[in-house]
Amino acid sequence: MAIKITHDANAAMASAELMITRPLEDFDLTQVEAPIPREIDPILASQGFKDLLDEARTILDREFAGRSLEIAQLTGAICRDDLLYRPGIWLVVREANAARSEMSPAARARIAAVAETLQSDLQLS
Repeated sequence: MAIKITHDANAAMASAELMITRPLEDFDLTQVEAPIPREIDPILASQGFKDLLDEARTILDREFAGRSLEIAQLTGAICRDDLLYRPGIWLVVREANAARSEMSPAARARIAAVAETLQSDLQLS
């Protein structure tokens, strides 16, 4: 699965993991799979991956503008894909001013849509 979204049952937060399944030449990310997790670390530390995260933040800022959603964390992730490991983007989103202990249905739907936008715009898979 290229996108995995998990909602916190005790807080108005959700996380999204977006796996990179194809090379991203624009970001100099040509190696996007490895047989062991440790081999993904250099990819996550590369300038190309940092540039990818900057681009992702720009898209997220645009998509969340004027809404009650805010980025709590945006970083790299090591994603498991069957017998391989791949780099990915790890995003944690918080619903600001939530009056309840879990995320609203509208916010949940928005996060799913934004994750799809990220995947598509950045051509992650």
